[in-house]
Amino acid sequence: MNKQPGTRGLIFNEPQLWEKSREGRCAVSLPKADVERAEIAPHLMGDAPGLPQLSELDVVRHYTRLSQWNFGVDSGMYPLGSCTMKYNPKTNEVQAARQGFAGAHPLAGKEFSQGALKLMYDLEQALGEITGFPAVTLQPAAGAHGELAGMLMIHAYHAKKGKQRSKIIIPDTAHGTNPASASLCGYESVNIKSGEKGILEPATVAAVMDEDTAGIMITNPNTLGLFEENIREICDIVHAKGGLVYGDGANMNAIMGIVKPGDLGIDVLHLNLHKTFSTPHGGGGPGSGPVSVVKELIPFLPVPRIEKNRDGKDLSSYKFVTDCPDSIGRLHTFYGHFGVMIKAYSYILSMGGKGLREASQLAVLNANYIKESLKGTLNLPYDRPCMHECVFNDKYQQENHITTMDMAKRLLDYGFHPPTIYFPLVVDAAFMVEPTETESKEDIDQFIDAVKAIAKEAKLDPEKLKKAPLLTKVTRLDEVTAARKPCLRG
Repeated sequence: MNKQPGTRGLIFNEPQLWEKSREGRCAVSLPKADVERAEIAPHLMGDAPGLPQLSELDVVRHYTRLSQWNFGVDSGMYPLGSCTMKYNPKTNEVQAARQGFAGAHPLAGKEFSQGALKLMYDLEQALGEITGFPAVTLQPAAGAHGELAGMLMIHAYHAKKGKQRSKIIIPDTAHGTNPASASLCGYESVNIKSGEKGILEPATVAAVMDEDTAGIMITNPNTLGLFEENIREICDIVHAKGGLVYGDGANMNAIMGIVKPGDLGIDVLHLNLHKTFSTPHGGGGPGSGPVSVVKELIPFLPVPRIEKNRDGKDLSSYKFVTDCPDSIGRLHTFYGHFGVMIKAYSYILSMGGKGLREASQLAVLNANYIKESLKGTLNLPYDRPCMHECVFNDKYQQENHITTMDMAKRLLDYGFHPPTIYFPLVVDAAFMVEPTETESKEDIDQFIDAVKAIAKEAKLDPEKLKKAPLLTKVTRLDEVTAARKPCLRG
């Protein structure tokens, strides 16, 4: 087996800052005040916050040690299925940090914001070209927020038609947030099962689609990592009954530059800039979930919208427009997460159309390489070509009473972040791997070797596996107690 990245290493303990605090220590030297000192009335002061007193070295070591406890894509492979944890090129960070962008203020007015408005307008045009739609909004703050925006527009569309509908079709291979987005718009979810190939069958959709159903929410490629081959026929079935098709584009990294969802019959699609377009995500954000729409849904886009002045008379070429009577309204303070947009725009420009297409091709190649390499080691419920991710489970290990959770925990000892586990629910005890295009063959081979070694341990020493991880700073947790009695001390 190839040498693994995991090792015992030097692991620091680090107490809380309050425990390290010592009276009189200070990490900064404040400049002399240029205004007279004024006393604050005691009743306005309240109790002192009791902030820790630390030297500069205390502070530096504290945060450096905490950073060494973290794991991110800059540290190693991050194979979370359905998440597209790809590497984020540092040039995108450089562009986002440029003073003209980083120092821009959202209240500056259009005459002082032309560069920012132009970037957002051009990004909308680029995303529209990539997805095959005539209009895009950048306002949603994340993928689920984009889902909500899409469903609100579908809701507004049916309301404008004069008859609101009450149901939305959601397959078992859709993303888990889809039902919540539908429910927030007052829709009842109609759940349907995928076929034996792991994709939707048109007959299943036709059986539940009626004039009281607003549409369908489809994740394509779906959460099994499979392309919905019957998508055109399904769209036709929904449209024939007056419904609309919502496309969850969180897995666009598999088809970017190869398939345009707008050409397949989809009416509204959200994207995750913090996945497909290589901007950092995780740990709470920020993200960005732009939404693309067909011509019929343009009037319902959220405001403000960005328009380009084309008559040449206005010195300000780009402006915000809010006079849109059918709009679903605002979704976000100002216009969204601008820093994320800069990074995505930088990524698109630096890659070009050819590079974006190759990124998807390599993502699919890497996932299929893992699928073929591990399908004799782990059970593969759907043994057919996958897209960006592949889904296994623990069927082969069950005879030794080893679970997907045990294998995921043991991967930590080998230096790998575990893949997504127990999702999607359509596969029992799922073990879902998405390598993305940014991992080299050598790194992927290390991951494959680690999984094979763990599968061997499951036969030879299952009791050891049940105690994993053994080498990490924190070993196996009592997750039931942690969930029921969380420690919230800050």
